[in-house]
Amino acid sequence: MNDILDWLTAPFQFMFMQTALLAAVLVGLTCASIGVYVVLRRMAFIGDALSHTILPGVVVAYLNGFSLSVGALLAGVCTALGIGWLSRREAIREDTAIGVVFTGMFALGVLLMSQARSFRDFTHILFGNILGVTADDLRLIALITGGILLLLFLFHKELELTSFDPIHAEVIGLKASWLRYLLLLLLAFAVVSSIQVVGVVMTSALLITPAAAASLLTHRLWRMMGIAILIAVASGVIGLYASFYANVSSGAAIVLACTGFFLLAWLWQVLHHRLAQPETEEVWN
Repeated sequence: MNDILDWLTAPFQFMFMQTALLAAVLVGLTCASIGVYVVLRRMAFIGDALSHTILPGVVVAYLNGFSLSVGALLAGVCTALGIGWLSRREAIREDTAIGVVFTGMFALGVLLMSQARSFRDFTHILFGNILGVTADDLRLIALITGGILLLLFLFHKELELTSFDPIHAEVIGLKASWLRYLLLLLLAFAVVSSIQVVGVVMTSALLITPAAAASLLTHRLWRMMGIAILIAVASGVIGLYASFYANVSSGAAIVLACTGFFLLAWLWQVLHHRLAQPETEEVWN
């Protein structure tokens, strides 16, 4: 028993692991909460786009000695507003607007990276480094998490209605377009908070996979959000243990843990559906 407790507590005797654990919990809360709305609205591509389009902001900040988080945040907000503005015009569909902004901004980021001394300088941004989270990073992540959760709580009913029935929301007077802008901006902030943990490449997985797994288990919004948060936080903890004991990439381990939970949820749904089929057939017979 003592050996098991020692194994569980040994990693968190180090301050950097404690900081990483707090970061994993906060990012899990943020990404899972807003990821549920992203999945319900079928906006998964936007999450992927935003996670990549912050790259030029990060590179500009790095080359000029500014805060990388501030550069990422500015690029993310500009991308969110740009996608919203382009897609509100009937001549351009939302997926087209996302594709144009996504590829253009990412290409600009790669171009700017070529001006740096080495691509290795951006490895922690591309692939994440949760073990390198500083106290300042943690304060920023906590601030973003608190702001996002507060706004999601205040606008819960409006976001829920526009997610499930946008036409009815428009009929009763809700400004669906403004709520969409709000969601895009919150999504940009969530992406920035998770960059340090899993990096640009895998941020969209942290946003989408826990929420997608939860959607297989329940259709009630609050329950879905709770399950998604549990999956995201548990994946963060599993990723930290994997990085400490197996010496593997923590960001990759977190995303693979999320994927594992999704596969378990999918298998549960398949088994539940097959077990329910004989009962249905008996009723009809």
